[in-house]
Amino acid sequence: MFATRMIGIICLLIAIVLANILMHYVENPIFTSGVTFINENFWLLVLIALILMVGDVFTAFPFPFNLPAPIITAFGSVFFIMFLLRIFEWTDMVTSTTLSSVFSLLAPILATVVFLIVLVSGYYAILRGLWFQSRAGEVPYGGQVAGAPGPTGQEAESGEVTDAKSWEEIGAEFRLMLYDVINRFREEIRKNQ
Repeated sequence: MFATRMIGIICLLIAIVLANILMHYVENPIFTSGVTFINENFWLLVLIALILMVGDVFTAFPFPFNLPAPIITAFGSVFFIMFLLRIFEWTDMVTSTTLSSVFSLLAPILATVVFLIVLVSGYYAILRGLWFQSRAGEVPYGGQVAGAPGPTGQEAESGEVTDAKSWEEIGAEFRLMLYDVINRFREEIRKNQ
């Protein structure tokens, strides 16, 4: 994930450098204005790319460590909305229209709505992934999971199985959950090395 995002940032930088070189050979005023616009907003583009890259890196981590990803991506989307508004301003300057005034009035509402949509959809994706992982661990048709504790004590003697769990079973499940989280974190670290 990190490598692909870095390749994208490097390609963006190469395109900007090539556009600046071509500006000396192409005498089109719109092209010159576009390259000047990109040069003026260069650091905003780099900031957007870095924020989205950090958000994608956090998304690649397992459950507890991917919680900051939707917040980071939501802030990146707000900066992207700012860049789009600047594009509309540049388009108005080149074409002599007044579209940017309409969008500048809607900018705070649009940025807030986009922020909330990205934030909610990010946490929804995390919760959905957790739900599918928990469903994958269940055994259909009342089967027994390998290594899971079976009926104990009076349940084993009477042959009855109840849904109530003892504190020992809850403690065992909690220990298995912690082991699973630590094991996944270790596997992610090994993959990235």
